[in-house]
Amino acid sequence: MKRDHGHGGLMVTPYRGYGSRREAFLTGRVFHQAPLGRMVPRRGFLRDLADVVRRIARRGVANASVDIHLGDSHVSVTTDHDGYFDAHLPLVSSLPLDRAWHRAELWVSADHEAPVRASVDVYIPAPETDLLVISDIDDTVMYTGVADKLRMLYRLFLEKPHQRTAFPGVASLYQALHRGADDQGERPILYVSRGPWAIYEMLETFFQLNRIPVGPILFLREWGISPRHPWPRRAEDHKQRLISRMLALFEGVPCILIGDSGQHDPEVYTRIVKAHPGRIEAIYIRRVDRRADRQHAIQLLRDQIRHTRCDLVLAADSVLIAEHAQARGFISDHGLAAVRRDVAGTTDDTA
Repeated sequence: MKRDHGHGGLMVTPYRGYGSRREAFLTGRVFHQAPLGRMVPRRGFLRDLADVVRRIARRGVANASVDIHLGDSHVSVTTDHDGYFDAHLPLVSSLPLDRAWHRAELWVSADHEAPVRASVDVYIPAPETDLLVISDIDDTVMYTGVADKLRMLYRLFLEKPHQRTAFPGVASLYQALHRGADDQGERPILYVSRGPWAIYEMLETFFQLNRIPVGPILFLREWGISPRHPWPRRAEDHKQRLISRMLALFEGVPCILIGDSGQHDPEVYTRIVKAHPGRIEAIYIRRVDRRADRQHAIQLLRDQIRHTRCDLVLAADSVLIAEHAQARGFISDHGLAAVRRDVAGTTDDTA
């Protein structure tokens, strides 16, 4: 948000990409960002508020040309009417096998504008990847309170990354899942969210501050807010399509799904288990409320997939998830111990 130093102008924000050894996918947005007015201070609350307004008021640049290079592979795409581009890049040659992250270079040009260059990391997991982790963000990794819409909007757009709360033990749990049972792995972790792309930069900083393993973050493109529909549109179908797309991309790799009980994650994940027999090893649902009817509904979903290899675990904290993951061989003893220490330390701090 601040990299334009308040000058505004043509900007490009590429979002971290992902792919396999055969193909890669990159998404981003080209937009005009308004400059800061002379009366706005360079730091403090008014600057923060002005940046929030500038982020929300960004105008997408349609029909901009985006040239993308990744290793020896190249593709050119054009932005849509909201300024977004969605690139599918077949890989014409193999990328280095000694690392999972690779740098893509972008060259953006638009009518009557000086060209803009950018770069972005693309995650290509190792061929021997043994498990794919797909996790929700809202009320699963970071507390947002999606049940209270006004409070959720405040947290999404106004709270700074260091003011946001990660659930106790989340960082060590996701680190353990990333490293695997031998503590040596680099499993792919993909994040899905109900939020808009406008909060991408905040989430990037939040993940770094809380030592949560980074990975591609997949959102809704736009919330579809209008005077007739003032709240964000429903996201279940979009999330199911995204996860199905990831399962197809990482063909044959087992997967675990992580979400929360507050919205529709248990229902969406159960449908995915049925649609992709044998692919889902476990569903971890963080319990964010104590409503008896909600717990009963999740129990019924558990019964629907009881005959499969997938366990649906409703857990009040990260320790219960980690204990099941360790028992199933997803994480190491060391990883479980780290989660227990982190949760115990958080409890001591708040006592």
